[in-house]
Amino acid sequence: MKSIKSTRIESIDILRGLVMVIMALDHVRDYYHINAFSGNYPENLESTNIILFGTRFITHYCAPVFVFLAGTSAFLYGQNKSKGQLSKFLITRGLWLVFVEIFINNFLWWFDVNFGFTNLQVIWAIGLCMIVLGLIIYLPKRIILALGLLIVFGHNALDSIVMKGDSIPSLLWYMLHQGNGFSVGEGHFVSFSYPILPWIGVIFLGYCFGEFYKKDASVTFRKKWLLYIGISTAILFFVFRGLNFYGDLVPWITQETTEKTIISFLNASKYPPSLAYLLITLGPALLFLYFIENIKNASTNFLLVFGRVPFFYYILHIFIIHIGAIIGLLITGKDWKLMILDNDTMSSGLLQGYGYSLFTVYLVWIAIVLLLYPVCKKYMQYKANNKDKWWLSYL
Repeated sequence: MKSIKSTRIESIDILRGLVMVIMALDHVRDYYHINAFSGNYPENLESTNIILFGTRFITHYCAPVFVFLAGTSAFLYGQNKSKGQLSKFLITRGLWLVFVEIFINNFLWWFDVNFGFTNLQVIWAIGLCMIVLGLIIYLPKRIILALGLLIVFGHNALDSIVMKGDSIPSLLWYMLHQGNGFSVGEGHFVSFSYPILPWIGVIFLGYCFGEFYKKDASVTFRKKWLLYIGISTAILFFVFRGLNFYGDLVPWITQETTEKTIISFLNASKYPPSLAYLLITLGPALLFLYFIENIKNASTNFLLVFGRVPFFYYILHIFIIHIGAIIGLLITGKDWKLMILDNDTMSSGLLQGYGYSLFTVYLVWIAIVLLLYPVCKKYMQYKANNKDKWWLSYL
């Protein structure tokens, strides 16, 4: 079959591919690391170290870049579409992503056919943000930009609003900003792990960012602004975080060692994403786009594959990681059913002591990424050669 040359912007796909690869490291750590089920998380200052924390910190770039570039991709997709067509696509794709998160992704994470724990994570957040964006695109871009900046820079002013209970206002606030969960009958719990208000601001900014990549955009102009905004955003992180008065729910504290002080300083809140968290992730991401603009080599070609089939890769990598963890239990003579992560298993303590070294986590991560590469490349080529199939835009 003759290959069709893609018209997609490579630097955006390379950045997306990079964070997709890095994302797998965090998810491998979730299933394989010795501390994964012990409560000794990378952010726990009493038990962490700079290497373990760094393994977690580098993956913080994933969610902000996913959501931001989802907005950028929406802008670029809409260049040849009417506002109505773009709005319909965003709303329907958003609803599809919400469905996938609830029914497909949660099953792949837990393998629990009873859906005892429904964790609404980044796919859910992107889906709802797309729906909101699909409704808001009729406004002038300057208004969308202003709203995005207002939400990203202003949402931490709402940190003091704390709701309790299972009332409708409480559940809406959990979903929007506070995070929390609620029980649905006996043995079922739903968690709003990704409160969506800050992410809505991020997707708005990503949508407006697409102006730099439209068909008639000047490369020189784009690179100038990528450099300016990227550096300014990173500097703002150190200003807000250093002053320690606004921009994050948890202030940093000087610790007994320099290592732990650095960890405390960098440990910005992700749930929901604080201003500090978004500044330190999106700023360097824009600088990466600046430097990668004209680079093409084996490494960028490798990342390009994952960046062009991100949803396909996301769903597949969770399944492979989870299956691999079951195989690990079988090899070590343990009960593979421990990786069916229902409420009983999670609360029983049976997984205490399970897991492997951080070195092993990195080896498994590399193996899984390499395993998925040829599959993703085949699917990328299939998509490129079958652009007439509308349903492929949802996968």
